[in-house]
Amino acid sequence: MTSEPASGAAARADGRPTLRELAVQALSSVEHGYDLLAPKFDRTPFRTPERFLTATGEALRAFGPFAAGLDVCCGTGAGLGLLAELCEGPVTGVDFSAGMLARAHAAHPRARLVRADARALPFRGEFALAVSFGAFGHFLPAERPALFAGVHRALAPGGLFAFPVPAPPRVGTPWWWAMAGFDAAMRVRNALWRPPFVMYYRTFPLGPVRRDLTRAGFDVTTVPLAGFGFRPDGAPNCRLVLARRV
Repeated sequence: MTSEPASGAAARADGRPTLRELAVQALSSVEHGYDLLAPKFDRTPFRTPERFLTATGEALRAFGPFAAGLDVCCGTGAGLGLLAELCEGPVTGVDFSAGMLARAHAAHPRARLVRADARALPFRGEFALAVSFGAFGHFLPAERPALFAGVHRALAPGGLFAFPVPAPPRVGTPWWWAMAGFDAAMRVRNALWRPPFVMYYRTFPLGPVRRDLTRAGFDVTTVPLAGFGFRPDGAPNCRLVLARRV
């Protein structure tokens, strides 16, 4: 892990990464950046919140139990515990960051962990359930077909690919401006600095994602995650996408 500058402040007492450490990560490649951040990742806001895991688990129990499970872009393993609860068979996590996989192994020593690019998953027909949490901002729209095709190959016939998708913030709200500003800053960063760090908040809209899943061979439905509430028009604030291999 990158150390603090000689004149700089001590490491944070709460164990979270410093601004300098986050800056070093942001100026690295995605893979190397997560290798650097891995020891402190679970103490950052980037870890999947427990409420997403809990809500997803509650929704998926109606479709289980499942046999073997796969966490796509598992990171430090936030979704592996959920899969262990839902699946009667073995649980596998895949990620391309060795640092993140090391942390996942420490937290879930019984899980099988595989280092691989999610755009070229090395599995075929092994899993009844695949999940993914908080990783899709790392894939450009043109990369979604390869990602979804790999998940489709990894699932057994009838297998389910599930992931939550929050509704986009309403235009002009503080969250809308925050996401738009972040994405704009990342585009400027990637235009001026190499290697690129692909992370965007607004490149995974439900409509195009649903079309890409259908083209990959999935039958796609969604269910509302009611615990996140509803908008004034009745639309859910968060949906669970259920893509079944056909």
